[in-house]
Amino acid sequence: MQWKAFALALFVQHGSGQGFEMMRFSCSQLVVDRLDPLVNPGMIPSPHLHQIVGGNSFNASMDPGTHDLPSLSTCTSCTFSEDFSNYWTAVLYFKARNGTYKRVPQFVSEGLRADGGITVYYIPASDTNTKVTAFKPGFRMLVGDAAARSPSTARKVCHRCMPATGDNSNINCGAPDSQTLPTGFCDGGIRSVITFPTCWDGKNTDSADHKSHVAYPTGSTDTDVGASGTCPTSHPVKIPQVMYEVMWDTRPFNDKDLWPEDGSQPFVWSTGDKDGYSQHGDYVFGWKGDALQRAMDARCNGAVCNQLKTQSSETAMKCTKPRVVAEDFDGWVTQIPGMDMAS
Repeated sequence: MQWKAFALALFVQHGSGQGFEMMRFSCSQLVVDRLDPLVNPGMIPSPHLHQIVGGNSFNASMDPGTHDLPSLSTCTSCTFSEDFSNYWTAVLYFKARNGTYKRVPQFVSEGLRADGGITVYYIPASDTNTKVTAFKPGFRMLVGDAAARSPSTARKVCHRCMPATGDNSNINCGAPDSQTLPTGFCDGGIRSVITFPTCWDGKNTDSADHKSHVAYPTGSTDTDVGASGTCPTSHPVKIPQVMYEVMWDTRPFNDKDLWPEDGSQPFVWSTGDKDGYSQHGDYVFGWKGDALQRAMDARCNGAVCNQLKTQSSETAMKCTKPRVVAEDFDGWVTQIPGMDMAS
């Protein structure tokens, strides 16, 4: 999203002249592959395609008891060189009038430099007196549901039809942003946003559904930003709000001769979902040592932090890894990879 517009929206939302610091940085594409060590550990291939960024120790299993991301990774595709976490989402496809599919490429958010990937946010509490606790080794979580085909209770998993330049003035995930995909041409592509909970039970670094050990606070709304509200007694520890922003370059498909004759929207998630409800985000913590805690305590802002080591965009973009599942996902295909497993 446009950085200045987002900052202005926060100013209006919180009614304060104080700055709202948040880390915002790019993570270039590490790999696009059919792996999911969180939901389908060890399964090769997993049921649907993901786009993954972060540390290059990412693999199909990543057992939290033995897989230490900082020590096993030799590079990261993220701006901060101490961040070997992995971040991933579903992949967007375009379905042409003739029934074939084409993967929609990603492009970097405004003000950053990267090869596609994800813009990652770590957002503290708006109250500077409230401390957030950084995640512990082995921590992981999931937002959204790949099987969803109708409106869900997932908070702040949304899409925005972007203008050709700049951004809309509405707050993040407020109307007209929606859980559903936009229904018309988007001059600036489609942006998807995934925002994670900010309360932790203080004990478990994961749970069976990868959700129950975290919770959203009470007294906050779907458009609140940061570790706001009050954490429930079951999840008393405030953690940084992790947010993903993914820009999908749908502009090459803004051609009425390619769209369905009835004018219906032609985009489909790699889950097979044509409406948009199944977009989801997976997170596996992998910051080195106490780097993230130091950054949160210092209330670092943007992609510059004197508490952290950074690397050049060129170095980050060089951190990639080969696909494990050999299949065509860049050309025009007759079915989305993995849909044979779904059927």
